[in-house]
Amino acid sequence: MTPPDVGTVERWAWDYVLGTSLADKLDPPAPPEQWETAPPSRRLEAPGRPPELRVVLRAPKRRGLGTPSGRAQALHTFFHHELQAAELMAWALLAYADAPRDFRQGLVRMLLDEARHMRMYHARIMGLGHHVGDFEVRDWFWSRVPTCADPLSFVAVMGLGLESANLEHAATFAAAFRDAGDEDSARVQEVVGLEEIAHVRFGARWFTHFRGAVTFDAWCAALPSPLTPLLMRGTPLRRDARLRAGQPEAFLDELEAWTPSGS
Repeated sequence: MTPPDVGTVERWAWDYVLGTSLADKLDPPAPPEQWETAPPSRRLEAPGRPPELRVVLRAPKRRGLGTPSGRAQALHTFFHHELQAAELMAWALLAYADAPRDFRQGLVRMLLDEARHMRMYHARIMGLGHHVGDFEVRDWFWSRVPTCADPLSFVAVMGLGLESANLEHAATFAAAFRDAGDEDSARVQEVVGLEEIAHVRFGARWFTHFRGAVTFDAWCAALPSPLTPLLMRGTPLRRDARLRAGQPEAFLDELEAWTPSGS
């Protein structure tokens, strides 16, 4: 696969995905203004991993939030989610080279948001006496998202799926951190959850652009197997935030009522 031209947004995205510097993952340089003319689709198979990160195939065993170490581990997991999301925004920019420029520019903006969230988590992990790399991580997003055949499937998984679920998870963990007496970690979660609304709105906007409307059946059909709505929602559903992000009431009714086949 031929790398993109140096000095282009595509090369910036390429370098971000494949880079192995933790500092560059946390704080990438500003993207250039130049885009390639008629770029080919480039589907990178895996990201570069900083040596600090210890990637495992199974999810690490969670600790409770009652100790600084347990809270640091939870934040470390969220940090890695943001890292994978940032990388996959760059991955999509390269993979869907014929998508509208507005769509691809939006991916750049969201990558920078995810990197800023990473820096927030990083600072809080340090504040709890730990470092990035003290806990194992799992590249779960990378095992699923690159199976998306097109931009419709991508926004179904990311914007209307994983990032939507984070609206619930951020609120749940903010409350749990606060219950544990950790107001600083609670505030980080609340800021991330609030800013996630714009990412979900991006997903709803472009799903409508590519598919015509955000309906539950159309969304389910766009999810690549074996993904289902099971991992795309938290409990309780944050209907207020999801409505602000452009998800229709009827969609939310069906999402809330959905149960796995055979259950």
